Order: sequence, then structure tokens, then C-alpha cells
Amino acid sequence: MKRKKEKILVCMSGGVDSSVAAALLVEQGYDVTGAYMINYDSKDDGQFTGPGSTTLRPVNKSCWVPDYRDAVRVAAKLGIPLLKLNFVKEYRQTVLKYMYDEYKKGRTPNPDVMCNRWVKFGFWLKKARELGFDKIATGHYTKVVESRKGKVESYELLQAKDANKDQTYFLHQLNQGQLSHALFPLGKYTKDQVRRLAKKFDLPTANKEESMGICFVGEVNMKDFLQKEIKTKPGKVVMSDGKVIGEHDGLAFYTIGERGLGLGSQKLEGEDNKPIYVVDKKYDINELVVGFEDDPLLFKNEIEVGDVNWIFGFVPEMPLKCEVRLRHRGQLQSAQVSKSNGQDKYLVKFEKKQRAITPGQFAVFYLDKKIFGFRKMKRCLGGGVIK
Repeated sequence: MKRKKEKILVCMSGGVDSSVAAALLVEQGYDVTGAYMINYDSKDDGQFTGPGSTTLRPVNKSCWVPDYRDAVRVAAKLGIPLLKLNFVKEYRQTVLKYMYDEYKKGRTPNPDVMCNRWVKFGFWLKKARELGFDKIATGHYTKVVESRKGKVESYELLQAKDANKDQTYFLHQLNQGQLSHALFPLGKYTKDQVRRLAKKFDLPTANKEESMGICFVGEVNMKDFLQKEIKTKPGKVVMSDGKVIGEHDGLAFYTIGERGLGLGSQKLEGEDNKPIYVVDKKYDINELVVGFEDDPLLFKNEIEVGDVNWIFGFVPEMPLKCEVRLRHRGQLQSAQVSKSNGQDKYLVKFEKKQRAITPGQFAVFYLDKKIFGFRKMKRCLGGGVIK
């Protein structure tokens, strides 16, 4: 009896990665349909008239149109249908609201992480299942491995072959249900190999540059973007020794470890104009604390992490010796994770002090896993928010 083809909905952004993901699945014989998801529309928000401006002007053209056209061209090349689905309302109510709320609280969020959890593998996946698809596929660089112990089936999230492109950091909030319906065709390829595959398949996006910036919003001036929802609240800028050197526009607009603030070098006489960095934010008195790159306030050997998602659905045995990643493409750091006093909070102690740990970002946990008994891969266990 011939096995039924799995129906796959490929999320096509108009970029080279998702284009190649779709091409590979077609080549492998899946029943493939593409989908372009509209999640943010610049026509709704407008844009600022210029640097430092607080005046918005209307935008006539939606920011997603060029990418959608590229997705249409790729789908036509592959001979697959392409759906256009709108999730602007869901994206605004979850990801953008979360981002603004976190900045208002003085933290620096990572909207890409929560976009994957709530939108891509939340609303998108739900819609795909409603439309009769077995799984959704994306152009993320990662691997999902199915394992079984007796009758218990589980799904592991593994680092991609291209460690520099690996995106497990952005996917660590996914759960077993989400991973069971996800395909990541690019996990065994490097970025260079993906580029070559795009040319082999003669895809229209083969030479397209990568998009940067906020997920689906793109490259924007972050301060301008935040000022759509967050008002300025001026306060003092002080050195870590208490010396006042300037004024800031509002603590929400600055990030721990951020270099330079546009302050006049004449205010730092005797320091050879060394660059300064944000080392602390004191919300109770609205002060921005800055220092030089070796300021002790920039370095910590332990942090508290909350709202932790364990991918397998249960807490591993504590204390847990593992490796921790504090930012995408950040080096893995040896650490020990143990339960903290707070509910669902964990204390992470590093072997070496870490620089510019940023509240609101994520700490993601990894363990080595042997594949075929000899080859080591990094297995993502999950992660949580740095407090």
C-alpha cells in the first residue's frame, strides 16, 4: 500500500532560507504548499519624518509587499500553490505588546523568541492544522530529532550543522506539541551550502541579502520605534562613581552594555575620550549609570532566570551542570543551574564572570548529546528570562 504523502505548509518569507526549505521538501516528495504570512504593516503605523523626529507621517506602501512578490516568484518556480494569510492583529496583540511592555519595565526583550512561540508555532501552526496540513516548515537553522523510550515519544531540539547560523536560541520556548508538527529542512546545511542550493534550484531569491532588525518589522531606529508607545522621561546620566555627566531621554531607550550615548567628550576630561557603556539603570530615581568597558558593574558571575520553558515538559535533575547561551551567537558558557527561592526561578552560576548580562533577554541551556554513539551535538533543553 502506497504511503500517503505528508501535507506540509512551508512558511515562505521571500528570503533565500525559506525558499530553499520549500525547494528541498518538494524535491523530497512531500505535498507542499507555501504560505506568506502578513504580520506587520507599516501602513498601519506610519514612519518618522527624520532622525530625532517625533512626528509620524503616513506610509502608502506596505512594507511586506516586496517580500511577498519574491515568495510568489519562488512558489511559481517550484510549481506549488502559495497562500497569503494575515496575522497582523495577533502579532500586534502578542509580540509588539510584549516588546513595548518589557521596555516600559526597563528590560530589553527579544521579540524574535516570543514571535516563534506565540505566532510562528502558535497562530501559524494552529491555522495550518485547521487547513488540513500535517506539519509546518520554516527556514530556521536547527534540527528536530524524534526519540522513543518504550511507548513514550519525545522531540529533541538540536543545534544546526552551521553553528554560526544556529537558531535554537530563538526556538527554545517551543514545547513538545509544537516540535512534533515542525520541520526544519536546513538543519544539516551551512549557509554557504544553502546559497549553493538556491542557485542549483535556480531560485529567484538566490542572491537576496538577509533581512535584519525586529522580526517582521525590519530595520528601524529602535528609539523612534519605541517612542510610538513610550514617552520620554529625562533624567541624569551618572558615572558609576556618582559624577553627573549628562541627561538621558528615558531609561527605556537604553540597554545594559550599550556603547556610547552621544555625550560630549568634554564632560569626561582626563579619560582620553575612552568610550562609555551603560552599566546600570536605576528606575527608582530615574538615573542611567555609565562606566568604562572594565567597570565592575558590567560583570556578573550569577543571575536569576525565571519563566523557564523546559522543552521536554519536565524539570531536569538539579543542580544541573550545562552550558548557557546569553545571546544569539554568544559563546556557550559553562555554568551550574539550581532552583532559586522564587517559584519557577533558577539561579545560574557561571564558571567565569560574564559581561553585560541584560535583563529581559534569555538564558538558554544546552547539553552535549551523542549521535550514533560518537558524534557530539548540542541539545537545547530550554531557557528563561534573565531577571
